[in-house]
Amino acid sequence: MPIEVLMPALSPTMTEGNLAKWHKAEGDSVTSGDVLAEIETDKATMEVEAVDEGTMGKILVSEGTEAVAVNTPIALLLGEDEDKSALDGYEPKGGPGGGGKPAESKDKGEGGDSGDSGKDRKAAPEKHEKSDDGDDSGEKPAPRKSSGDVKATPLARRMAEQAGLDLGELGATAPGGKVGKADVLAAAGGGGKKSASGSPDTTADKGDRIFASPLARRLAKENDLDLATIKGSGPNGRIIEKDIERVKADGPDIKPEAGTDDAARPQDKAAAGEAPGREGAWEEVKHSGVRKIIAKRLTESDRDIPQIYLSVDCDLANLLAMRAQINDAAPKDKEGKPDYKVSVNDIVIKAAAMALRAVPGCNARWTDDAMLMLNTVDIAVAVATDGGLITPIVFDADKKGLGQISKDMKDLAGRARQGKLQPEEYQGGSFSVSNLGMFGISHFTSIINPPQACILAVGAGEERAVVRNGEITIANMMTVTLTCDHRVVDGAMGAEWLQAFKGYIESPATMLA
Repeated sequence: MPIEVLMPALSPTMTEGNLAKWHKAEGDSVTSGDVLAEIETDKATMEVEAVDEGTMGKILVSEGTEAVAVNTPIALLLGEDEDKSALDGYEPKGGPGGGGKPAESKDKGEGGDSGDSGKDRKAAPEKHEKSDDGDDSGEKPAPRKSSGDVKATPLARRMAEQAGLDLGELGATAPGGKVGKADVLAAAGGGGKKSASGSPDTTADKGDRIFASPLARRLAKENDLDLATIKGSGPNGRIIEKDIERVKADGPDIKPEAGTDDAARPQDKAAAGEAPGREGAWEEVKHSGVRKIIAKRLTESDRDIPQIYLSVDCDLANLLAMRAQINDAAPKDKEGKPDYKVSVNDIVIKAAAMALRAVPGCNARWTDDAMLMLNTVDIAVAVATDGGLITPIVFDADKKGLGQISKDMKDLAGRARQGKLQPEEYQGGSFSVSNLGMFGISHFTSIINPPQACILAVGAGEERAVVRNGEITIANMMTVTLTCDHRVVDGAMGAEWLQAFKGYIESPATMLA
């Protein structure tokens, strides 16, 4: 029997993923540990490794397919003694994730009536009834059923729920009285209406009619959005919930003029630095899952969190001296290579963690019902990758030495840029640090990374003229800015945390006591 390869749950909260790329083709040999595919989640692109051995028999979900539910079959592996004939008549238990015929349940389905299995569920046609378009349909649909009484495959039920369709309406016209995947797709593409032949109605006036799920229509109304300005990503261009959420975050889509559906939208050209009408001066780069979630989360953060900004200047003289001593004393291998090399950023991470211990009120999160006071100090550090910003976490940073923090950051940053971090290594955290000092940025502010309450923006260490004891002198100074969620950390508490942080930076030996 073929072995089902399922869409994996790469994090506790993951419900669906996008199949970005296949590394195996049908007919390829597969051994345990081989990379089968790349799955794009809301945080990163992860590699899926094979657990079983065999031959790639059939790919059920093609590259580029989005929103494939967790535990949905995405491919079938053939065992050692199996060939293609083993696939004949085989239906994946959960239904194929990306196409083909859905698996039909052999039982009566959810909400089915087990007592009428021998009855003919087709209603006798009644002549001379009018269809929704006013045409003579030739027969009258069966009475509408409630969604609980409709027979449907589990996959069809899930798809209908996601599309905001009423199973009662679908069951009235479904062949044999049972709703399958094809019925849901047909209704989603045709606004839930079928022609007399039972096929999707494609004769509607596409210039005036807007196809949208009921949920999308309700959300658009609640958020005062014009459906005519939204480009649908559902079947046959149907506007669905995620399109509403996208427009809420990024602004409305402007549809191209009639007859230019494939043309780039004017605002897309302008965003690419080109006046509308010019050709060849821009290139469209599709948003990755990571880039989309970054945009969504930061937009929500800036819109929904009351943020306050506090800055302080830190003298780096003692820190730089201690750093040099630590690195000189680092253990070396046979070739003379040091076991670690502590950076200023490593010391900033340690100082931030120690300051959270000193001012525990900042080590907290806001929820609608309560304040969550955190018992561990886990520092998330912003790392730039080709796919976007990611924040790997140094766990228990307050308890680790600078040498260990340096090793952790080297490992985490390297794997982050390769897309090899596990979800638990970048989700959560007590507090974030964003350091642009290596780019020569002297001062900036950062946007809070929900659900955290604070983020520290770290500028470059640079020589500045300062006044001490009435005299001007030169000192190596660094400006840091703390962004606080004012619901959790008010100005006084944020200032207290900054004073503790400044104390550790300017007297770093106190962190080692």
